[in-house]
Parts: sequence; C-alpha cells; structure tokens
Amino acid sequence: MTQQIIDGQTAGWATPEVLLPEIPQQVFQIGHYGAVGDGITDNTAAFHEAIRVCAQAGGGKLIIPAGLWLTGSLKLESKLELHLEAGATLLFSKNFDDYPLIHSTFEGLPAVRCQSPLDGEGLEDVAITGAGVVDGGGEAWRPVKNWKMTQLQWNQLLEKGGAVDSTGTWWPSEGAMNGAKRLEELLQAGKREPADFEEVRDFLRPNLLSLRRCKRILLDGPTFQNSPAWNLHPWASEHVTLRNLTVRNPWFAQNGDGLDLDSCRYAIVENCMFDVGDDAICMKSGKDKAGRDLGIPSEYITIRGCTVYHGHGGFVVGSEMSGGVRYVEVSDCTFMGTDIGIRFKTARGRGGIVEHILMKDIRMIDIEGEAISFSMFYEGLEGSGTLSEDTRPVTEETPVFRNITLENIVCTGADAALVIKGLAEMPVEGISIHGYKATAIEGVMCANARGLNFSDVVLQVKQGPLLKLHQCEDAQLVRVGGTISGQDDRLLMATGDRTTGITIKEPQTQPAQRRIAADAEIAKKIRYVEGDNA
Repeated sequence: MTQQIIDGQTAGWATPEVLLPEIPQQVFQIGHYGAVGDGITDNTAAFHEAIRVCAQAGGGKLIIPAGLWLTGSLKLESKLELHLEAGATLLFSKNFDDYPLIHSTFEGLPAVRCQSPLDGEGLEDVAITGAGVVDGGGEAWRPVKNWKMTQLQWNQLLEKGGAVDSTGTWWPSEGAMNGAKRLEELLQAGKREPADFEEVRDFLRPNLLSLRRCKRILLDGPTFQNSPAWNLHPWASEHVTLRNLTVRNPWFAQNGDGLDLDSCRYAIVENCMFDVGDDAICMKSGKDKAGRDLGIPSEYITIRGCTVYHGHGGFVVGSEMSGGVRYVEVSDCTFMGTDIGIRFKTARGRGGIVEHILMKDIRMIDIEGEAISFSMFYEGLEGSGTLSEDTRPVTEETPVFRNITLENIVCTGADAALVIKGLAEMPVEGISIHGYKATAIEGVMCANARGLNFSDVVLQVKQGPLLKLHQCEDAQLVRVGGTISGQDDRLLMATGDRTTGITIKEPQTQPAQRRIAADAEIAKKIRYVEGDNA
C-alpha cells in the first residue's frame, strides 16, 4: 500500500499486481531459419519466418545467439519471447525502405510513421530478454545540431552526405530536411493513409520499440540503444514490466528519450540504467484534444532502483499529459548530470490532471538547471511564468498539477533547488516536500501555487533570498532554512496581491537571516512561529 499526505489527511492507493507474460516452453533457434550473425547478411526474411513459425505453433522463445544479426523492421507476435544471449546484437538496417509506413502515434498524437524496428499492436504476452544488445541504427535517421558537436565531428558528419538547413542542423537527406513543412501540407490536404506519405518517409523516423494496445509486456536484461527517435514506447498498454535494462542514446540525440510510458496502466520499472539524449524516464498520456478524447491516463506505475546518467530530465511527467497521470510512485533512484532532475511540465491547451504522485529517496548530483521543476509554461510562448498575472478562463484545456509529495530528497549542485510556475487561473496545488537537502545557486522560487507544505527543507545557496513566493496561498513552512552565501541573506521574499496564509515555523537559519521582504499588506498575512510559540 502506497500512502501520500493530501490536504492534511492520509490517502492511499493499492497498486494492482503487474502481471508477467505467459510464454510457452517451446524453443526456436534463429539459425535454423537461415539467419547468419555476421553483421553483413540481411536476415529480415529469416526473422520474419522464424516469428511466423513460432506464432503458428502457439508461441515460444526465439533464441538469438552471439553474433551481429542485421535485419529490417520486425513485427512481433503474441506469446513470443525474443531472447538475446550474451554477445548477441540485433542490428537494425539503415535502409529506410526496410521500415514500411503504418498508422501509429508520435509525440502524443495519432500519426503515420515508419514502422518501428521492434513493433507490435494488440498483442498479449510479449517478452524481450537476455544479455544482448538491440541497436536501432539511429544515426542514419536523426537530425544533428552543429552546436552539439566538435568541428571534427561535424566535418565527419558532412562527409556522409545529407543536407544542412539554415539553422545549422544536419539532416540525412533533403527529403528529411523539408519533411516537416511538406508533412503539414499533406495533413492540411486531408491525407491520412500511409501511402500518402511516401515522399516524406525520411522525416518520419520511428521509435526503436513501439508496442501499442498490448497486454503483459516484459523487457528484462538487454541493452536498447541508438534509437531513431524515442527508445522505448509502450502506448495504451497494460501490465508492463521493465527491469535490468540499459537504455542508451548519444547525448545529442534529437528526441532521444529513454522510456516513455504513454497512457499505460499497471507498470513497474526497476533496476534500469538510462544515459540518453532527451528525457530519461517519462510519463505521458497524449497531447491536447487527441489525448483528452482518448482518455487513457498513465496510472498505477512503480519506478524504483533506477539510475540516470544523462538526460533532459531524470524523471519527467509531460508535456503530453492530456489524458492524465496518477498513482505513480518513484523511489530509490539516482539522477546524475541531467538538465533537470525531477520535472513536471505542461502548457495551456493540454488539459489533463496530474495527481497522486509520490517520490521518495531520490539522489541528484550536478543538475544543470532546476533540481525540481513544476512548469505550466512548457511551450515557451507566454514568458517564463514566474511573474505572470495573465489569467485565462478555466476550461477542459486547462492543465492541473495537484497532490504531489516528495520525501527524503538530496541534491548536490543545481541552478535552483525548486521552481514552481503555475497558472494564475490554475495554481499548482498540494505540493508537499518533506526532508529535502540541496546545494544550489538559488533556492525556492514559487509562483501561482496553493497549499504548499514544506518541512525539514535545508538548502545551501549562493544567491538569496532562500525562498521567493509570488501569488502563493496557504504555504506551511516548517523547519525550513539553510545558509546563504550572497549579500541577500533573507529567508523569504513574498510578493503578489493573492499571497496569503503563509506560516513559518521553527526556521532553520541564523536569527540574522530570518528577515522577510514583503509589503505591509502581505506582511499581515504571514504568521511567524518560533519554536515554543508554536
């Protein structure tokens, strides 16, 4: 039973058992179907035949021994286990024609895309296991920004051919470079069938693994790397188990996410390592109206014992979260060198509710930006949101972040310890942080938040004040403090005409650093409680 403090009461949810696939004991050897593991022979036909025979026999385990097994896209079947033995590399072709165009999803929307290297829809009981490697050949597909490479690397990339656009981005072909504009034209013309998009195939790069509307999925042991777009993408699926995985992409990989659990329920991710080019462990549930109409939240998800070495975010919710994200527990994880550590992101227009999230026992090291971030301004079209007074009507397009708890969090090195950027019409609500120690350049900056509950938060920062609250209501700050090395050593700066109901109890700073910056009207709404006066 997972418990979370919500509105001062103990609320809990029971996470249903995550079911594993049931695979028949039959064993099939890929070599028996003419496959050769020399890295040169095209084994696509051999894999297709082996998978067909296995499915026709009622399912079983397809063994892939040590070797380099070159193949095109593989369409998986129910009751199939691909088992990659130590030394086996499933090496996917860099020939785009090996990936037929199909109806799929991309970045939260229905879309025509190239079929994923590992692809399945409507399946039950699917597993990929073993100590081998799955390589998606992503360098053939991905655009590359020149500022992300050294001059020598850039020159070597140009020698491969391709095209460079006006922004200094390399593309594998002119078709890929012009694909976004041409794709939009086709969509506006009402084109929807795969055959309509052949001319922009080079632009429609697939995710490495795409499993859609599947049940009982197990990924256990392999390394998944070098994806054309996202790496692992279960969508609208149930009973998903990922464990003991290594998920890798170059740090400069465009859209090189590690794991995107998208509108999935009943999932567990444990003892996995991520080192990727975009978000590492990400919860999604569709984008804007398409996500709201689908209405399948990501829910009842457990993540534990994972390590992230690089990524735009260690653990991320959004920004495509229009179907909702709820009942998620993340524990015993380490994030090192990520752009942001713990990240919740959305924007006006998304809608959707993110709630009942518990994160505990999280360690963060050398975070480039915010250690913890809640932002409802992801699109970047409305300014930073830090001092936004812009209010819109609340509709189904208004996103909601509420009832999220973080416990026992430590961070050494970040730009900011905590940033909350809520909407004026929909403040971030019910954020509880209990036991947080961090060193950062700046401390806590909250705008448009309600029902903050911080206790035992100790920060070492270079620039004060320690906390900035703007347009925040009902903030309980218990044993919050630390040290400030800059000239501004105030504990709190409070601004905004809606700021009210702030209680400071047992501040953990030196008496000289307990000053508060607030105008006379706001100061009346701040209750300062010292130890025995509580």
